[in-house]
Amino acid sequence: MTSHPASPDPDAPRAGAKPSRARKSAPPRAWQRMLSGRRLDLLDPSPLDVEVEDIAHGLARVARWNGQTHGANIFSVAQHSLLTERLARRTHPDLDARWRLCVLLHDAPEYVIGDMISPFKAVLGGDYKGVEARLLTAISVRFSLPTTWPDTLVKIVKAADRASAYLEATRLAGFSAQEARGFFGRPVHLDDAEESDYLTPWEAETAKARFLRRFEELQP
Repeated sequence: MTSHPASPDPDAPRAGAKPSRARKSAPPRAWQRMLSGRRLDLLDPSPLDVEVEDIAHGLARVARWNGQTHGANIFSVAQHSLLTERLARRTHPDLDARWRLCVLLHDAPEYVIGDMISPFKAVLGGDYKGVEARLLTAISVRFSLPTTWPDTLVKIVKAADRASAYLEATRLAGFSAQEARGFFGRPVHLDDAEESDYLTPWEAETAKARFLRRFEELQP
């Protein structure tokens, strides 16, 4: 049997070759590819890479309360966003459509970074808030919204967000009414039919479709 020489080891140093410097490691990837084909950079997000279809698709698949809710489906951030916008209309029926769109998009950055519960956000601190703020700025520019929201609007969004959290906490996440009031303040109630609708977790495709429909309704 004829023996053949072993193949050279490609990683072995060549005779007479100078030692090579260690390769510099590539920077970590800081972008996410979306189903639209867009590539969104988390460190420097461009409004040109923001698509409402991607936002709706992502938010419909991100769970509120880390998934610790009752129901056959998760309670998604898309459904939370629609509930929050509905509550804002309940307390401010004359709210301009552009500001209603801001309310709908208040958690839009979570289509990229997910919905982290408040205690974990507190642990992460400024880095998380910086990424979230840059994303919200890019989203606002993409949809012709102001990058700095008026203080009055910020208060409306926060109040509606807390009211939504109260309803979700007591109806879906196992909080008592007294406990929820301590965290989220006094509740804002919808009528029984609306409350049943908005607080019954929807399937992902339903949440996506309803988010997109409401987005289109609020366009100028």
